[in-house]
Amino acid sequence: MLRDKPIMPVTKLIFIISFLILYPLNAQRKKTDTLYVYEKVIVYDTVYLEKAIKVKPVGIYSKPLVITDTNIVPEVSGFKYITILDTTKGLKIKTIKFDFGVEAGMGLKNSSWAKESSENRQQPGFNAGIWISRSIYKRFSMMLSAHFYYWNSTFDLDANKAETWLDGYYFTEDRQPLLFQKFNDKHLEYALQLKLFYEWKKFRPFIGILANQNVYKMQFMVPENNVLNKLDDFKSKEINFGYSFGIQYRIMRKFLLSLEYQEYKMRNISLKNSAFNFDIFKTNNTFAERKINLGISYTISSW
Repeated sequence: MLRDKPIMPVTKLIFIISFLILYPLNAQRKKTDTLYVYEKVIVYDTVYLEKAIKVKPVGIYSKPLVITDTNIVPEVSGFKYITILDTTKGLKIKTIKFDFGVEAGMGLKNSSWAKESSENRQQPGFNAGIWISRSIYKRFSMMLSAHFYYWNSTFDLDANKAETWLDGYYFTEDRQPLLFQKFNDKHLEYALQLKLFYEWKKFRPFIGILANQNVYKMQFMVPENNVLNKLDDFKSKEINFGYSFGIQYRIMRKFLLSLEYQEYKMRNISLKNSAFNFDIFKTNNTFAERKINLGISYTISSW
């Protein structure tokens, strides 16, 4: 029994030595068998998400924006122009109903009453006027215009320079003498016209009615204090009625070219002076006047 006791410490010693030798060898073998894998991550883009939140505005003031410059809007055939107002309650769309503008042009006039007095029957002149137009139904619109015309002279009768077919003395109804002096067909004309337009693409054909007044002048030597020594004018003031037709072409949004024909009757034309009861023309006379005008029109404003 005494011999068996030393065996136990020897066995423990052998176990400890074996553990110290085998453990490092086992740890070294596992280390050489380890595989490491690395992953490469590439970020191509970044997306940010914004979430709306309710904010109560305090002290924020915004001035309403009014779009008034319609010149920058290109013209589109077949569409009507509108005005857009930016208000605090939203957008307000207002269609254009009225246009206001001016017109100027030149033309030729043919008067049948002067055909025997002048070799040149085509009387040149120019005109200017104002107009207002309103859309009435789809492509139809109406225009009211007022013009004045200045017509140059095609003949000149002057008794002080040469003999004329009007030379001589004339007498009023109360037997006062009048001596013819001068007359030519240079005159002013005032006209009021109502037109109906139809708009097709850039073309605007129209028809109309008109009323006009021609201011012709004839000069006589008239008596003053029973002596024939004063020059005075006898003028025409009749209102004449006629018709017109023509066409307009829109070259730009606010510019239009127009070609127009007018014709009217001058009924019972007379040249009178309020101080003398005299008329050189016979009553119940009727003359025709015809005009061709070429003009350009500009739209000033629309509302």
